[in-house]
Amino acid sequence: MKRALFLVCLAALLMPAAARAADAGIGASFKGPLGLQLYSLRDSFSKDVPGTLKQVYDFGFRTVELAGTYGKSPEEFAAMLKAAGLKAVAGHFSYETFRDHPETIAQEAKALGLEWAGTAWVPHSGPVTETWARETAKVFNHAGEVLAQHGIKFFYHNHGYEFVPLAQGTVFDVLVQETQPGRVYFEMDVMWTVFPGQDPARLLEKYPGRWGLMHVKDLKKGVPTGSLAGSTDVHNDVVVGTGQTDWVALLRAAQKVGVKHYFIEDESPSVREQIPQSLKFLETVKF
Repeated sequence: MKRALFLVCLAALLMPAAARAADAGIGASFKGPLGLQLYSLRDSFSKDVPGTLKQVYDFGFRTVELAGTYGKSPEEFAAMLKAAGLKAVAGHFSYETFRDHPETIAQEAKALGLEWAGTAWVPHSGPVTETWARETAKVFNHAGEVLAQHGIKFFYHNHGYEFVPLAQGTVFDVLVQETQPGRVYFEMDVMWTVFPGQDPARLLEKYPGRWGLMHVKDLKKGVPTGSLAGSTDVHNDVVVGTGQTDWVALLRAAQKVGVKHYFIEDESPSVREQIPQSLKFLETVKF
């Protein structure tokens, strides 16, 4: 009996990383759950969907967040995910569709098996304003109501341009304050919080109960912050733990406010090399 147990443990230690991947990114402090935003591998998906899904699995991920279905119907893509051993828990859709046809998104999200459906960009010209935030909040509230009828949670993913300062707070503050708790949640993109000069840990703690998801993403050291452009060179997206973010404070705060799902998103040209390094950091970080 002891010998059998020893052999099982030895086999687990010698098992290839891909086979042990359910634990990828999980360590003594960071417990996840951790998935991958599939936009990270958008170039590969444009050429080979099944092969790229296999690569996602081999990296160690079991849950994913979507940003499209690469020419497949929701039902087809859901079947491909299942065949690859992956589960989609969240997905990004266009603001315009949420505004004009939220029921369509609800049906697509159900077909994909999503728990969360949201958007990551609201069209705007020039710096966003308080008026923009109030009008956008109306769309979010309605989308949240429609999705809730189907058991799906609506979220907005910040993109950096929302932190325009006002007499009190920022445009982002208005967006949070004008949306309905329990119907509208937020997904913090860490890099798009640091880049405009915000403190992500403090922002999480400012609005407990409103954060459902997080993009685990780091900004290259030396890149000036304070920009409200909502865009930067993709080379500034670096291995998690090597950039400007105080991950110890941030992950502690995320745990405190109850973030439900974390997703690595890596938009850099070196994504395949960087993902394993980011996973290693998350497995070893202590907080």
